[in-house]
Amino acid sequence: MKVLVVYFSAEGRTAKVAKDFARHIEADVFEVKPQDPYSEADIRWTNPLARCNREKIGKKDVPVEGSIENFSDYDVIFLGFPIWYGGAPNVVNTFCKGYDWSGKKIYAFATSGGSGIGKTAEKLTPYVSGALSVEAKLVQSADDLNMWSKEVLA
Repeated sequence: MKVLVVYFSAEGRTAKVAKDFARHIEADVFEVKPQDPYSEADIRWTNPLARCNREKIGKKDVPVEGSIENFSDYDVIFLGFPIWYGGAPNVVNTFCKGYDWSGKKIYAFATSGGSGIGKTAEKLTPYVSGALSVEAKLVQSADDLNMWSKEVLA
């Protein structure tokens, strides 16, 4: 079974969790980066005119930099991101649209300062069409992911 850890991180928290976890399970890692990087003002959700708000409300695709070679080789994908509006940021959804998820198991993990996991798996499912399963969990650290991975990868 080949495992890939994919993550988008706006402020570094998700990146730390994802990298620590990937190192622990010896998985490959890919960072989802928007072609036009987010500034601090872009992700200030309390500003109704902030980029993150305009993207979410407008249901806009966010072009992604780079791609994963040999994506078809992976069986399990751990997909990490901060919760934005009760789900994945649009840049993650755009990333997902670019790949064939057929036969893959998706374990979405979210870092959040205050939001719960809510319907994250349900909201992500249309973007990972063909996946065998989509589960989601709120995590605070790589240790949380390590424990979850022992359950799901057993």
